Amino acid sequence: MIEEVHKSKEYIASGSVIIYPTDTIWGIGCDATNPGSVERIYKIKQRADNKSMLVLVNGLSMLEYYLKRVPEQAKGILASARKPTTIIYPEAKNLASNLLGEDGSVGIRITTDPFCLQLIEQTGKPIVSTSANISGELSPALFSQIEKEILEKADYVVQWRQDETEPTTPSAIIKLSKQGNILVLRP
Repeated sequence: MIEEVHKSKEYIASGSVIIYPTDTIWGIGCDATNPGSVERIYKIKQRADNKSMLVLVNGLSMLEYYLKRVPEQAKGILASARKPTTIIYPEAKNLASNLLGEDGSVGIRITTDPFCLQLIEQTGKPIVSTSANISGELSPALFSQIEKEILEKADYVVQWRQDETEPTTPSAIIKLSKQGNILVLRP
């Protein structure tokens, strides 16, 4: 795994796009602070660029750096989460602007996956994590479910966990408003 983290780090640092395993499904990723790399992912996914994509961070201090503030409700949700949970926060900062929702919001998940944690640690950057599929098609729970077209358009495909046969599931998604309201979008 360590060798794959180092290879992936080099691709991320150069502005490239990778396909990689996460704590949920297989994802397409890049440096979440690089607008050019983010734009490439939109093109690969054939996704409208007004739809935001989520970001992986390695902990609360990194989360705080990319938000104007971390609501107290978020801390409670994260502390009690029983599965990977993405929270859509109302006010992002220090991220590529084309990654954010039209209202300035962004979905962020604190990852627990060892590969993702080490990659974020090595790059010192949050990583885009959007499903490795064409927009609107099924998200790949297994590497074998990723379409050839997606694999060919990425700059690098991580050679780790490709032979797993136990399907994974997407994260829970919770949206927080500026007023502190909580909306569960996906349990």
